[in-house]
Amino acid sequence: MTTIQCQYEGSLRCQALHGPSGSTLLTDAPVDNEGKGERFSPTDLVATALATCILTVMGITAQRHGWALEGSRAQVEKTMTRSGRRRIEALTVWITLPDGLTADQRQLLQRAAESCPVKQSLEGAMAMELIWERDCPPAPAHQLA
Repeated sequence: MTTIQCQYEGSLRCQALHGPSGSTLLTDAPVDNEGKGERFSPTDLVATALATCILTVMGITAQRHGWALEGSRAQVEKTMTRSGRRRIEALTVWITLPDGLTADQRQLLQRAAESCPVKQSLEGAMAMELIWERDCPPAPAHQLA
């Protein structure tokens, strides 16, 4: 069991403390929901959890088999509902694996991604699509190096 302590800081911002590691993260409401959008929003964290979970379980699979997976990427796009209750409508994840993997290796990694705990937990609550490609769609200029 993992404990995460969360505290409302005011101005639609929260701080979360990860009990086991002491790491903290801050959230902010998005601009389209009365916030400043200066940090991840809670729904951004859901999208981030899906993408990083996919990469993590593929990393576990690759590590167990002695395959190099460094450089793999996942870009996630979160779509919110436009009417009715505000919720995540869909998550689309573009996944890029490194060159040099065989078709069988790629297939095993894809199966691992489909079974990641976050995806399994969200299944049925919103539309999710994993798109496997050599290159992710263009990312903003401030993307990770």
